[in-house]
Amino acid sequence: MAPVLFFESISIPVPRKNIYRRLGFVKGVTEVPPARKEEIERYIGDASSLIHLKGAGLRMPITEIKGSMIILPDGAEFESRQLAKFLANCDEIVLMGATAGREIMHAIEEDAAGANVTRGIVLDAAASEIVDAALDWIVDYFNQSLRRENRRLLGKRYSAGYGDLFLEAQKVIFGLLQLDRIGIKITESCMLVPEKSVTAITGIE
Repeated sequence: MAPVLFFESISIPVPRKNIYRRLGFVKGVTEVPPARKEEIERYIGDASSLIHLKGAGLRMPITEIKGSMIILPDGAEFESRQLAKFLANCDEIVLMGATAGREIMHAIEEDAAGANVTRGIVLDAAASEIVDAALDWIVDYFNQSLRRENRRLLGKRYSAGYGDLFLEAQKVIFGLLQLDRIGIKITESCMLVPEKSVTAITGIE
């Protein structure tokens, strides 16, 4: 099994379109007044300066898929009929995780508490979209190396807590990716800290 790859600094273009969509603006439908857009852009700039993207990725074989069980090396496993169906034609998976860091969360919490509620909303939306885009960056990273094998990752990815993949699967992903190495912790209820941290599973076809 390959070692975990750690990405100590991920640099990506700011996904402005997705941020505006998360804020409720629809291109061609919602008009954003110039003064309002200037304010939002300023806060997106603030978010970019407060976010320090880090990530991790791990390529590993699937030992067996048996019913709803996806069995991995060293006894690790996931239970999900939907995930098992998703990975049915794969003999390997890639686990990935990314975090926006703690600084952005401190700013969001301060703003949400009353310092600047509007800024807090924009920071929150920007952090969510930027950390999700970091997973896209990790997908692209793996796809570049997989092209040499004439293989690629599946077009979608699965996350713990969605569908019938229970949130408890987050513990397995956290452990395999050694996410503590990039400043992420996990609570007893399987939530990741800092909050703007995400994980996902996809297969290699």
